[in-house]
Amino acid sequence: MKIAIVLGTRPEIIKFSPIIRECDRLDLDYFLVHTGQHYWYCMDKVFFVQLGLKEPRYVLDVRSASHGSQTGRMLMGIEKILLLKEQPSVVLVEGDTNTVLAGALAAVKLGIKVGHVEAGLRSYDRQMPEEINRVLTDHCSDLLFAPTSNSKEILLNEGILRSKIFVTGNTVVDAVFQNLRISKKEGNVHCRLGLEKGAYFLATVHRQENVDIKERFGKILKGLEMVEKKFGFPVIYPAHPRSRKQLRLLGIKAKGVKVTEPLDYLNFLRLESEARLVLTDSGGVQEEACILGVPCVTLRYNTERPETVDVGANALAGTDPDDIVEKTEFMLNAKNKWENPFGDGKAGKRIVQILRKKIDSN
Repeated sequence: MKIAIVLGTRPEIIKFSPIIRECDRLDLDYFLVHTGQHYWYCMDKVFFVQLGLKEPRYVLDVRSASHGSQTGRMLMGIEKILLLKEQPSVVLVEGDTNTVLAGALAAVKLGIKVGHVEAGLRSYDRQMPEEINRVLTDHCSDLLFAPTSNSKEILLNEGILRSKIFVTGNTVVDAVFQNLRISKKEGNVHCRLGLEKGAYFLATVHRQENVDIKERFGKILKGLEMVEKKFGFPVIYPAHPRSRKQLRLLGIKAKGVKVTEPLDYLNFLRLESEARLVLTDSGGVQEEACILGVPCVTLRYNTERPETVDVGANALAGTDPDDIVEKTEFMLNAKNKWENPFGDGKAGKRIVQILRKKIDSN
């Protein structure tokens, strides 16, 4: 069995890290293809260095473009690697980015089996490009690794065969536990930013539907400003390079919010683990905060991680400033004794075990 792991963004590297480590532990034949969807050092190469992962065998360096152009260039590059250079037994993709869709399409068109890690997530908002990517990827995959029983039911209700679906837990749990231990060996990010542990709010805002629309981005930042004034905790916003660019292009001022350069993953994870509360539009950060026991307010009107809301770890605020303040107060008063719904931290081992059983046996 030869495994191709196709990734291209920070969350994919993080969530694939437990699977990569398990492949290394078992000395399996695998290689990494990096599409270059994220290409800033702090969001890309530093991850492999800090997490102790071997570097990708292939880097496509696609970078930013329109959805169609970016996905098409990835598809062409991945197809060449799979067809002319490697001929793997299975291609693994994770999540819902353009990288995921391109990797899955390239493989299925060549008759190569596709494994989708984190299958069955749905926001039911077709205006989100990620929703289209995850639905299409699920429906062309041979092995669907669902993080929860809820995700499995979604897939079954869409007509996907039960024999293709495996509830494994989410590799984000493995990654948080494994990588938090590594992060504590790094320097003290709290001192560098002048923060006291447990006495700050951490914010992330990066989704296209939030940062590309001036009114919406402005309302979110106004909400963060009001949160800082009402509750007296500094709000730290490590801004994605594209988000910083949009702040400049749209002429938006982030008042009362400390906007910093993007943090590398280990420093961000450390900061996240000791925040009083997280405000985010990221699905992955919702999961991480839930696992870490940190209350979360989501700056969206929907989530593909409903389990975080169900267990009381997360509240949907949308983008209205008053609602952001209201949900922040609600979560600050909530008891953060919820049970992590995403598994026991052994998802990576389960996924590799299933691959060996299903692919090696064929």
